[in-house]
Amino acid sequence: MKLGIVVPRYGDASIGGAERALRQLGEHLVSLAGWEVEAFATCARSAVDWADVEEPGTFDINGVTVHRFESVSGRDPRWGGVAVRVEESPTTVDGVGQKMYIDMQGPVNPDMIEAATASDADLLALGPYLFWPTVEGVRANPDRSILHGAAHDEPALHLGTIERTYVSARAVSYYSEAERDLVQGLFPVAHKPGLVLGLGVDPVEMPAGAAEEARRRYGIDDRPYLMCLGRLENGKGARALDAFFREYKARRPGPLALVFVGPAHERLDPHPDVIVTDAVDEADKWGLLAGSEIVVNPSAMESFSIVVPEAWLAGRPVMVNARCAATVEHITRGRGGIAFEGYPTFEAGLDRLLSDPVLRRQLAEAGREYTIERFSWPAVVSRYADFCHRLTSVT
Repeated sequence: MKLGIVVPRYGDASIGGAERALRQLGEHLVSLAGWEVEAFATCARSAVDWADVEEPGTFDINGVTVHRFESVSGRDPRWGGVAVRVEESPTTVDGVGQKMYIDMQGPVNPDMIEAATASDADLLALGPYLFWPTVEGVRANPDRSILHGAAHDEPALHLGTIERTYVSARAVSYYSEAERDLVQGLFPVAHKPGLVLGLGVDPVEMPAGAAEEARRRYGIDDRPYLMCLGRLENGKGARALDAFFREYKARRPGPLALVFVGPAHERLDPHPDVIVTDAVDEADKWGLLAGSEIVVNPSAMESFSIVVPEAWLAGRPVMVNARCAATVEHITRGRGGIAFEGYPTFEAGLDRLLSDPVLRRQLAEAGREYTIERFSWPAVVSRYADFCHRLTSVT
């Protein structure tokens, strides 16, 4: 079996959950299933401007043949003006406006779509749903496209162009049942071949002293702390969590800190107990996870959230936004945390977990068992391989 992956950016240096998910899926299909995998991507790293920074050409990255192409255009500086209209009323934006939205958001790269179309891959995995390469890639290859949409309920999902992309795809792969229910509730795709795949995670062996070293490196010292892992931006709920934590500290003085770990796309007002690390390497990430008391994911817009199972693998319970169906699904099925909606439930949940170390340990252990059973890479690869074989066996 040969799979082609079509993504806006590809590589270890590219920050993007959906692209990372497809990259890791491709690498594990090579190593665990013996598939041939090639990827088609732009030369971009950042979704802020989609600027060409990687070298164009063909490369071998962890067993995957990667073709990178320079883009015709990246993120148009005027895109924000069009985006405002979409955010306000996506269903009233006409065809011309929708095309402007997709084209100006970028990255526009006909060469990569032409190469993917010419590929002898049995199937093409494309995602996430929002960007030009996915929309155009599905349009050019409807009969062999598996759309890995990574959808959550945001205005752009309600555009007619996005509905046509889902309807045109040969099959749809979902990261969670919540994502599947959302998409099938919006678009007539329930009859299509579909798979709730999830994301793969690997159990980790924590080096001795990793948590202590991470504490020292980022000035946490011996304080207990909550950890928020992911991009620090308002769209991910970071500002709401920051505000909730400051209110909590005003009502519950003490040594507790909040540590934001990940690329800082926004600045927070200084606070003695709020620490921002910016991006960290994998060793520090796992060390910081292991040293935390609780991992908090405040985002309301996730299609899966790898942060939750990673927290469980590090032995930590989670608190999630009750408005995010995907993360609530995790804690309901994995029994590894609690959900909060608004400050009162945040305070009550935090008080409960901080006061009971036995409960924290029990929640983390339950979540870990669920993660290993459902989202170990062998389990994910097996589900996906079976799904693809069924697709290619249908005449």
